[in-house]
Amino acid sequence: MVKEVRELREKSTKELIEELDRLRAELILTRSKTVAGGGLEKTALVRNMRRRIARILTILRERGVKL
Repeated sequence: MVKEVRELREKSTKELIEELDRLRAELILTRSKTVAGGGLEKTALVRNMRRRIARILTILRERGVKL
């Protein structure tokens, strides 16, 4: 996890915002598959995506970026 946070902090603000948008879209898609009855093969996938989104938001807030 420390390695992941370090990698996120090294990215530019623009890159973080792009990754945030991508993760949010992927999370919506994954949730819609679950609701449609497809189920998840890896149940921790949603949890990991939510945590990664939270990490990115934290870094952006530390940088003073308003979303």
